[in-house]
Amino acid sequence: MNALLSVSDKTGIVALARALHAQGIGLLSTGGTAKLLAEEGLPVTEVADMTGFPEMLDGRVKTLHPKVHGGLLARRDVPAHMAALAAHGIDTIDVLVVNLYPFEATVAKAGCTLEEAIENIDIGGPAMVRSAAKNWKDVAVLTDASQYETVIAELAANGAVSTPTKFALSVAAFNRISNYDAAISDYLSAYQLESDTLQAFPAQANGRFVKLQDLRYGENPHQSAAFYRDLHPAPGSLVTAKQLQGKELSYNNIADADAAWECVKSFDVPACVIVKHANPCGVALAEDALGAYTKAFQTDPTSAFGGIIALNVVVDEAAAKAISQQFVEVLMAPAYTEGALAVFQAKANVRVLQITLPAADGQTAWERGRNVQDIKRVGSGLLIQTADNHDLSLADLKVVSKVQPTEAQLQDLLFAWKVATYVKSNAIVFCKDRMTVGVGAGQMSRLDSARIARIKADHAGLSLAQSVVASDAFFPFRDGLDVVVEAGATAVIHPGGSMRDQEVIDAADEHGVAMVFTGVRHFRH
Repeated sequence: MNALLSVSDKTGIVALARALHAQGIGLLSTGGTAKLLAEEGLPVTEVADMTGFPEMLDGRVKTLHPKVHGGLLARRDVPAHMAALAAHGIDTIDVLVVNLYPFEATVAKAGCTLEEAIENIDIGGPAMVRSAAKNWKDVAVLTDASQYETVIAELAANGAVSTPTKFALSVAAFNRISNYDAAISDYLSAYQLESDTLQAFPAQANGRFVKLQDLRYGENPHQSAAFYRDLHPAPGSLVTAKQLQGKELSYNNIADADAAWECVKSFDVPACVIVKHANPCGVALAEDALGAYTKAFQTDPTSAFGGIIALNVVVDEAAAKAISQQFVEVLMAPAYTEGALAVFQAKANVRVLQITLPAADGQTAWERGRNVQDIKRVGSGLLIQTADNHDLSLADLKVVSKVQPTEAQLQDLLFAWKVATYVKSNAIVFCKDRMTVGVGAGQMSRLDSARIARIKADHAGLSLAQSVVASDAFFPFRDGLDVVVEAGATAVIHPGGSMRDQEVIDAADEHGVAMVFTGVRHFRH
């Protein structure tokens, strides 16, 4: 038996080679890998010595040889195949260890040139991997260092790699090649030769995702569903969650949990977000988890029943006791105290998720836990757009009314605006003292959203008097402003940009309320 080892990433390769050698398996290798193994005292044969053909073209064709591919592809159970190997002096290759030129890492570097990208397209590696993976019954093919431990253990226990493991390795190998080819396609489809630039949206999009779990059903029981993650998920994203207790997540649980988690992690102070059917029904800021939850729950206790709760701070026992008094589908937080977890043990069906927050000082949106793109499925197609990662600061606000907002109002306006960006359009969000006091979501008319927000506030026993209000898009007529002011708002934040802006500004001055423009809208469909 023989093993061919050719890796760019040398992690764990020496230990694997020692294990193979201990089983009497001959070692073949190339270039730097062969040099490393020889330095470690392992008997290794250069591929060029095995094929009898020297390296040429900067190593481009060193493994593209019948002695390599014949050794990989020959079926051991077909006498004609084995006779052909014997006739031509070809030995079998029974283990293949290959990781590919680092194409993905190369093109991810700032300033990568087309020439650098092309040079890091592996040819011989994928060809060998395909050959070995096709002949999986006879060849164990390893494409990642994480696989080495399993193979070493099986060799030590049984002197061979098991059939189920070889099949799993084959599937992983074809997946790796698929991802590699797709990365090349993504890059080259985006590259503009004339301008030496990359398009944000390539001519061909190659989505690659890994299944996390099958789901009991989709949005409704007659639909099937599964949950997938990106190949390289952003830190602090929902797919990185660790479930500490509770039933399996459902399709709707996951959708709502994502809405809640994306909203709560956008705050840099203790916050709680309660979501029902993808809409925030209560959001609040406070000094700790208990305070934030208590305020968020007050907004709309009716909708919060059976909702999704997310906090961006450690949940302690006091907060856990308050939350456990309600029917909760999913609870998310970066951490829990032992006392908090003990409280939820009595609520066995509550799904408790722990998600590490992304680094606050991340240099990119991805490093800060945000998606780079949003994707929506339509009939036989996709809508792809850059993610809505716009951040608003006080400096971005333009006061357009005669009345100037107070410092406290400005802080509440920013808070209301952030919440509104996570509410389905048309969105109207009333806030006061760093908590939502009325949320109107997803209506065809902005007027109706405002009316619904008022109704919900009344039902919750909350006053909209002296509140601030955010609208995710401009007021096309003054009637929208009239409604929110009548409800009790004294300061308004919205994008502006309508042909009737002056009419709406005049209405604000007539009512004696403060109005600020953001210059950006946040539709959410």
